[in-house]
Amino acid sequence: MKSVQTKGKKSPSPRAPAATSKRPVKKRAAAPVAPAAAPETPLSWIGEEIKSLRKAKGMSLQELSQGCGKSIGFLSQVERGLSVPSISDLHGIAHVLGVQIGWFFPQGEFADPMERTVIVRKAQRRQLTFASGIADYLLSPNLSGPLELLWSVMEPGADSGSAYHHSGDEAGVLIRGELELWVGDQHYVLGEGDSFSFPSGTPHRYRNPGSINAELVWVVTPPSY
Repeated sequence: MKSVQTKGKKSPSPRAPAATSKRPVKKRAAAPVAPAAAPETPLSWIGEEIKSLRKAKGMSLQELSQGCGKSIGFLSQVERGLSVPSISDLHGIAHVLGVQIGWFFPQGEFADPMERTVIVRKAQRRQLTFASGIADYLLSPNLSGPLELLWSVMEPGADSGSAYHHSGDEAGVLIRGELELWVGDQHYVLGEGDSFSFPSGTPHRYRNPGSINAELVWVVTPPSY
């Protein structure tokens, strides 16, 4: 008899694990975190207003210092937001700049920081009232830009006084009432809807000859308040 051999399945021989090259893992640099903005306080922006009004009037820090009795260094820090003036300081500064202390504080609630350099809400217009019966409301967010926009309300008979002049140009439109305007040797009478424009270097003055308030919008460049 022939012997029968049984063919069994051979188990595969174990393979050696493939060699892996270890590469250094690069760590991504963490994104820089912006420092948190310091919370803005109502007084933190007054320095900007003082500086823009001072420059609009052509006044140096030395002249402001001599007028209000505060050092140039202190006033410089106030304008840069590094020092906060007291109420007494603001009264002195406002007096020298020829405004009421309320000029530095918008009426109503403080302006939204996101709007303050762009928008002027009606309730937050700053106002200057003169004994002659003229009230000027600043429509520009500030006086640091190239334009000054004013809403002027003149009582019947109100007059700007003797002719004056300054650098720049100005224009306006009469919204309500009547207006007499003198520019150099020329005299004009304007009615509602009439507008005007002239070099500010020409001596000029104006008055309300009517029986109701005259209301007009002025544009002055550069700011000269």
